Amino acid sequence: MTPAEGGPRRRVLIVSFYFPPAGGGGVQRVLKLCKHLPEMGWDVDVLAPDDPRWVAVDPGLAAEIPPGTIVHRAPYRGPSQERAPEERLRRARGAGRLATRAAILGRKLLVPDPSVPWVPSAARAGRRIVRERAIDVVLTTSPPMSAHLVGSAIARRAGVPWVADFRDSWLANPHRRYERRSVRAKRQLLERIARRALRRASGISAVTEVIAEEARELAASGTPVRVISNGCDFDDFAGLRHEPGERLRLLHAGYFFGARTPRPFLQALARLLERRPELRGTVEARFIGGFREADRAWAERLGLGDALAVDGFVPHEGALRAMKEADALLLLIPNAGGLGTTVLSGKLFEYLAAERPVLALVPPEGAAAAILRETELAWIADPDDLEAIEETLEQVYDAWRDGSLGAERILPHDLRERLDRRARAAELGSLMEEVR
Repeated sequence: MTPAEGGPRRRVLIVSFYFPPAGGGGVQRVLKLCKHLPEMGWDVDVLAPDDPRWVAVDPGLAAEIPPGTIVHRAPYRGPSQERAPEERLRRARGAGRLATRAAILGRKLLVPDPSVPWVPSAARAGRRIVRERAIDVVLTTSPPMSAHLVGSAIARRAGVPWVADFRDSWLANPHRRYERRSVRAKRQLLERIARRALRRASGISAVTEVIAEEARELAASGTPVRVISNGCDFDDFAGLRHEPGERLRLLHAGYFFGARTPRPFLQALARLLERRPELRGTVEARFIGGFREADRAWAERLGLGDALAVDGFVPHEGALRAMKEADALLLLIPNAGGLGTTVLSGKLFEYLAAERPVLALVPPEGAAAAILRETELAWIADPDDLEAIEETLEQVYDAWRDGSLGAERILPHDLRERLDRRARAAELGSLMEEVR
């Protein structure tokens, strides 16, 4: 008998580097598990850093932590997560630039990632929590991958079952330049670390089949591995409505890093406005979240004028409202030499929950494109094909102009149920029950 069917309640310790007051998309999977796992008979403790100076801070998310969730903090003494390394270097001047360059080099030497200095204090705290809180299962979620080192250490010393939850691949990172010998050497080191850590895993969950296959290769033979995708938070958009405006409002929510870039889209927009100058004043592409300074300067040279709006970080509540207000949502996933086909960004599911059309510049044969085709809410173009992007953008504009873009978009009931976060929590709860 499972806890949800009336059996004894269980307690899980979730180890996550990102948890409120941290903001951004990486917080949502854990936050929704805290909400839905208790419905399945699992009481939740969370272990997170005290303050690594996250890139995004959203104090308002603290109100979404369920009252029954017990939050523990372990000291963090690693490098700041507040700003991307390339942005820090760009802003540095004089002697400060040399110091920043040295700090970035030191950051790159940290394996498996710059968050690894948190592992010793988190592992100590985790072992204490397991003992004092009678934890039945430890769940670690990544990125960063160093969270799984915490789980491995707790499992080794405390003897409690441990499930590793992967939102990204440990080894096949689309933002790494594998043509470089140093990057390939680091990958080999990461593989050794991953194999050593995951041999203690009692179970593994992964958001895509490709990531699950990688995990099966790294973990001990016979370790249960389940594909448990990200999910949609339809409840978050309850009460929000879309109202047509006088301009086509395109919105991108999120950060740019590594190979992810807005440049092909912006260049296609500039080309479309040059070819059809009557569109000026009727299109706005808005970016909320992070926008690299180099991309901003590059965009300014395109002469987009008021067709481009760039905002900084927007709290989650405001981001949800902006998504619902938009006429179409912009999803960007790079090809990255084929690695982008495996990416199922959490942002995709947030867009689907908003039930607005999606302009998806993603690998056409990838996992994200496959889900979007099911919804019939998307226009899809190859992120490296400038002409295809321009043509697709024009199709979106023409649909907006003739009124078909603003039509009510509701996902089919069976698809909504399959994509809902509750279903994901139930799947994860089942895996944790299996490994006890």
